[in-house]
Amino acid sequence: MFRPVIPRAPRITRFWRAGTAALVLAATGCGGEADDNSTDRVTSITVLDYYTDAKEHAQWGELLDTCARKAGTTVEHTSVPGASLVPTVLRQASSGTLPDLLMLDNPDVQQIARSGALNPLDRFGIDSSGLGKGILSAGTYEGEVYGLAPNVSTVALFYNKDMLAEAGVAVPRTWDELKAAAAELTGDGRYGMAVGANATFEGSWQFMPFLWSNGGSEERLDTPQAAEALQLWVDLVKSGSMSRSVLNWTQADVHDQFAAGRTAMMINGPWRIPALHEDENLHWGVAPIPVPHAGKTVVTPLGGEVWTVPRSDSGARQKKAAQVLACLTTSAGMLTAAEQHFTVPSRPEVAARYAEQVPSMGAFVQSVEAARARTSVLGVKWPAAATGIYTAIQLALTGENTPQEALERAQQIATRS
Repeated sequence: MFRPVIPRAPRITRFWRAGTAALVLAATGCGGEADDNSTDRVTSITVLDYYTDAKEHAQWGELLDTCARKAGTTVEHTSVPGASLVPTVLRQASSGTLPDLLMLDNPDVQQIARSGALNPLDRFGIDSSGLGKGILSAGTYEGEVYGLAPNVSTVALFYNKDMLAEAGVAVPRTWDELKAAAAELTGDGRYGMAVGANATFEGSWQFMPFLWSNGGSEERLDTPQAAEALQLWVDLVKSGSMSRSVLNWTQADVHDQFAAGRTAMMINGPWRIPALHEDENLHWGVAPIPVPHAGKTVVTPLGGEVWTVPRSDSGARQKKAAQVLACLTTSAGMLTAAEQHFTVPSRPEVAARYAEQVPSMGAFVQSVEAARARTSVLGVKWPAAATGIYTAIQLALTGENTPQEALERAQQIATRS
């Protein structure tokens, strides 16, 4: 499963924001109504994504081929590295060579939609009913749905069952329980808890469940609610329950620490499950991330990819691509992708069935119900807030600033852009 490409900074320049929309419309024939709209003539469509891993590319290729056959066409499937996708899309938009079907990491959808490069999906009659509000917002810009996610992901609390049992520690459900459990589980070369707190969007992603679940918001970062959430991480590091090295750890590093027995609990995503299954001696479980107080609802960020139909001068190719997209978002398409990649189907009834089949996904299915898209509040301004958040994490965990001071600086960063 490709991870959400969280560390990536925005790649839409001010020049693009201000002027390239007109170029896109000119290069794509003003929305694709210029030619014969008969889809019978479309024998192949082009597809672009960032699934460069050989296994993932093949799996998605099979699913795309299946949906293309149902639509009466074939696909030319190309993948580029995640960091190259948005620059590639911008170049293609400028030259009028966008693919017929385009996958985007969900935080990038609004930026590309704002440029004029994407079609609103309602023009194709694609059914988006039954999707959760948060999931639908991930593909929405200014009230129009431009993309749909067949599947999504989020984060939860992984724990080592043997370590908790040996220490007589219950799976923590609240912040106080988390601190107590982490302290009890720390010792003999092992930390009780681990997060990825590096200075990238990934660090911000990991912090969002704590911020949001405590009533904090990316709209205003220097609030008491935000400071309380950051103080929790500071307390875990100061007490020795969490390594100071989390300042540099990615989610992959956190996974390695957990798999090696150097931390008893970690925050991570379902894409780690296949690797965890490889060690038969590692007995682990997954639970929702602890909340500030009993009775609170955990609110986590949505990860995953959104499929879109770019604008072009061929109405027929756009319609054919939309038919393939519609197939990807059927219950069967969602379930197939979920089984292959350990993701959560975007339709709740499909997700519930999947959780019954794969119990380790239960916590993720539960968390997705209240999860939010990172761009749902700030839209294209999200990257500035994310930069402020990971900067505050670094300042607070190093002790350079108190959480409140660090978040005041974060707010200044967020409002400068």
